[in-house]
Amino acid sequence: MYGFFRCAACVPAGKVGDISWNLGRILQLAKSAEDAGCAVTLFPELALTSASCGDLYRDRMFLKQAEKAIEQFLQETAEYSSLFVIGVPVEDRNRIYDCSILVQNGIICGIVPKSCRAENSVFSPGAGIEGREIAYAGMIVPFGTDLIFESENGVKIGMEIGDDAAAVIPPGAALAIAGANLILTPSAENDFADRTRKRLERLSVQSLQSLTARVFVSAGVSESTTDSVCSGHCAVYSMGKQLLNAPRFERGDKIYFTDIDLENINAARIADKGYAFHTEMFSQDQFRRVELNTLQESDGALLKVSRLPFVPTDEQEKADRCEEIFNIQCAGLAKRMEHTGAKKLVLGISGGLDSTLALLVCVNTMKLLKRSASDVITVTMPGFGTTGRTYENAVGLCKGLGTELREINISKACLQHFADIGHDPENRNVVYENTQARERTQILHDVANGVGGLCIGTGDLSEAAMGWCTFNGDHIAMYSVNCDIPKSLIRPIIKWAGKDMKEEIRNILQDIMETPVSPELLPASAGGEIKQKTEDIIGPYEMHDFFLYHFVKFHTAPDKLLFLAGKAFGSDYPEEKIKQFLTLFFRRFFSQQFKRSCCQDGPKVGSIALSPRTDWKMPSDACASEWLARLDN
Repeated sequence: MYGFFRCAACVPAGKVGDISWNLGRILQLAKSAEDAGCAVTLFPELALTSASCGDLYRDRMFLKQAEKAIEQFLQETAEYSSLFVIGVPVEDRNRIYDCSILVQNGIICGIVPKSCRAENSVFSPGAGIEGREIAYAGMIVPFGTDLIFESENGVKIGMEIGDDAAAVIPPGAALAIAGANLILTPSAENDFADRTRKRLERLSVQSLQSLTARVFVSAGVSESTTDSVCSGHCAVYSMGKQLLNAPRFERGDKIYFTDIDLENINAARIADKGYAFHTEMFSQDQFRRVELNTLQESDGALLKVSRLPFVPTDEQEKADRCEEIFNIQCAGLAKRMEHTGAKKLVLGISGGLDSTLALLVCVNTMKLLKRSASDVITVTMPGFGTTGRTYENAVGLCKGLGTELREINISKACLQHFADIGHDPENRNVVYENTQARERTQILHDVANGVGGLCIGTGDLSEAAMGWCTFNGDHIAMYSVNCDIPKSLIRPIIKWAGKDMKEEIRNILQDIMETPVSPELLPASAGGEIKQKTEDIIGPYEMHDFFLYHFVKFHTAPDKLLFLAGKAFGSDYPEEKIKQFLTLFFRRFFSQQFKRSCCQDGPKVGSIALSPRTDWKMPSDACASEWLARLDN
């Protein structure tokens, strides 16, 4: 429906050399995979015979029995639509090859031999076998390492058998450049200490570099243990992200299901200039394309959809990400100060998330430059909507960090401006709100001019995406340190940056992180509480960040985006509410491009950015109608 395909990773409980037994286990697992709606079902390397038969592979009777077992498999799976990949030894021209046989609807689609030759192996290397056909199991079938298997609905499969995946230049690299988006790796690797970690690292890196999904299935504990042990490890990665890491050393038949989003991979390739360069640089003529019958698409029920795609789930990875981003922010600001010869840094501090992170960056930048925190001029500018909570947090944080703190109340200046332009102060419309934002910006720029400093912007990526900033108000600064950081990542970075600070500051930071997001441009409630809550108006930022990530990174269609958001947020919001937020996202994202078209300088910290100079180039008058119409269909 949306380019989702289900894959089965199967580890049969085989017996070494017992082909009949092994076929029975394979057929049972094949039925389970077919019943589960799998598009692709992968078995380990040499699963039909087992992978530890040694010189028994030279026995022609043994090889013929394997061929007859494949004939039986073809007969019993003739009505199955899944593509089955089974490891089998195959003889051709008096040589024996370690092969994967690909079967669909009772037909052999092709046979791929392993490219390399392991030490002391009876198998001949398949590298260089191209354009060949062989007779096998009563059929004439394509045979070679030059095969890519394609279905009309977007699945393009390449094979990388066992040790081939660890080669200096693995076959999967060329296959990916030639268009394969799903690389299957049946293996019979023995396991020893630390090998699994290295295997997972390799799968992650290779899937990211080649923009592919990788399915790895290894032989299990039923293999011979004469000299080594196999663990039956199964793992799936897509563009660097782990989708499956199954338990090892399990006994009995095992099958693991994973839904893979191949449409995302295809979209990422269109957007990736490096991938496009390599497809043009290397010839693809050496590959033969084998047409598959249409593979069944999945309903996506097994998809793992992160609610916070910008925020790593692993705590150590999250800490590393926060440290890296914070260092990038500080390095960018330090360079800008050195280049301009700025004497001071000036920023408005509100007691909110964005200005807090910007303040921490400014103070740390001064530390990098071996200058005092007092060279950071922080300006708190109370107005009509400022609450005691945010004011006290702003003042307390600035004092605790040792900055120069100035307080300038903007109320009188705004009232004078209302009088000048004939605006009724009781009319709390956009003029009422934006006057305050622009007055604050004017103050900050003028203070910066007066001290020979830089006015530092505090706005973040989420605000830029939604246009939730006042044009020529908080929209503009001399340098913006948060411009590429989504709102959902601001809190984790603040928490990381403050972890080693004294308790008094950590307590203030914690309260700031717990304070509702608000521009505080409308008067507070009678009890002094924040009345104007941003997320009550435009919806939760974590959901808009979710929309932003998938739309900008993968150009995900609106209806698919609604489906994915339902999986991520469905436990908290009904579909109609999610659709309402998504509609608002598209309307604001398109209509507010003019604010991004003239954005200030600031450092890019991740793969999603909206600077028109480097990343997101969209006309300011582009229409959202086609995207909104897709939501209504």
